[in-house]
Amino acid sequence: MNTSVKKPIRCAIYTRKSTSEGLDQDFTSLDAQREAAQHYIRSQQAEGWTALPESYDDGGFTGANTERPALQKLLADIRDGRIDCVMVYKVDRLSRSLLDFTYLLELFDQHQVTFVSVTQQFSTNTSMGRLTLNILLSFAQFEREMISERTKDKMAAARKKGKWVGGRPVLGYDPNRNTRQLVVNEQEAVLVREIFELYLTERSLLKVTRRLNAQDRQIKAYITKSGKQLGGGRFKTTDVQYLLKNYLYIGQVRYQGQSYPGEHPAIISESLFERVQALLAENRIARSTITNTKCLGLLSKRIYCRACQSIMVHTYSSKGTRRWRYYVCSSAQKRGYDTCPTRSVNAQAMEEVVVTSLRQLARNPAQQLEALAELNQGLASERKALLAQQHELEAVIPKLTSRLEALKSQQADPATRAEIKRLATELQDKEPLLSHLRTRLIQIDEQQLAQKELEQALDITSTAWETLFPQAKRQVLELLLDRVDYDARDQKLGVMLSTRGVQVLQERLEASNGREHGAR
Repeated sequence: MNTSVKKPIRCAIYTRKSTSEGLDQDFTSLDAQREAAQHYIRSQQAEGWTALPESYDDGGFTGANTERPALQKLLADIRDGRIDCVMVYKVDRLSRSLLDFTYLLELFDQHQVTFVSVTQQFSTNTSMGRLTLNILLSFAQFEREMISERTKDKMAAARKKGKWVGGRPVLGYDPNRNTRQLVVNEQEAVLVREIFELYLTERSLLKVTRRLNAQDRQIKAYITKSGKQLGGGRFKTTDVQYLLKNYLYIGQVRYQGQSYPGEHPAIISESLFERVQALLAENRIARSTITNTKCLGLLSKRIYCRACQSIMVHTYSSKGTRRWRYYVCSSAQKRGYDTCPTRSVNAQAMEEVVVTSLRQLARNPAQQLEALAELNQGLASERKALLAQQHELEAVIPKLTSRLEALKSQQADPATRAEIKRLATELQDKEPLLSHLRTRLIQIDEQQLAQKELEQALDITSTAWETLFPQAKRQVLELLLDRVDYDARDQKLGVMLSTRGVQVLQERLEASNGREHGAR
């Protein structure tokens, strides 16, 4: 005899009526919907189905959105694990929006909640119901893609009609937010014309940038709809290039390589614009013949200009068969070399100084202890700060959880529901943060260096160093170094090691030695 008892399936009945008309009657449309659902539940009693006593009735609320009090209460109870099945009279009682309906079904699925429609025989508890769900999801995806395509088509049509469709305002124009058209800013337009003429005279983006910055000229400043101020500041070569290539200045709108007459007036003549484009193309071809992207220095990605806090890039100049390598401040390249005290340094000399300092460290145990103390001190300081944050979160999270549980019995009050939502959101933010802190603390403990690890990692810079190819040398320095700071003002060089890089290099050396011993 089978005495097993089926697990009860707690069913929540959701009802909705779009208008409030007739809700004061003894028997309303909501009552009819609930009664039909109760009959269905009774037919499934053998499967353990039981109706929950709570009422989830939205009378006088549209199904076009999810801003309905009873629906929000239903969703909160689902998240709390109080519901196993949601039942409606018809699918459109839950939502008339396909996107909202899809979102709700996905939420139900996340919490293992079945959805049943009484009159349409729709249930995600059956294979046919799940098939229907997948069909609905496909249609929802189709709708989202159609919305995206319609938006793109609308933007394309607007551009083809010469309309400005928004984005970052450009120097020389002010956007009229009411008409969504560009209006000429006469004061800025004068500067735009000067920049175009200046480029034809100087024939160099960098020279134009230096002239503009020397005159304290600034890029376009503007205020967003949210009131945030953006833009302003000194010019970079990229700002000048963007300005010189912008078709808006000749009264045109660009879209997918085609130009269309714009609704806004031009600032410069087409002949001036074309001459500038020809010079830009000529300079681009000239630069491409001396590209040096394949020539990497040993300190690439690691050396910084301390004065500008900008990375220094590797470059070279050549005469005949001779080549001279340099590290150049990227900020000086963009804003002009007169803005940076470091500008450029001899690459070979800098690399030799760095390698020599690492070799000295490898031969000096006392310096190694100092370097270890400095490296581990940084980790210790970070660990202390993270521990303080961890203890704070471990104290706050239980209080938030307790407060949330206490309020759940008072959900009828709108203010209480708002507070519940706020507390739930705060918990969702703090719990992942606590997990992240714990993970980082474990990483810090693993990154604490021992002197033996540092000695083994630095050994590569002594006897074996000269046998390495340049690419291998660069990889070793990328691991050993966190960064190298140089400032020509005081002729000082700061070399900072990487704790994680030292460990990785030491592990590789141990593995390499193990393979050598195994081969013997």
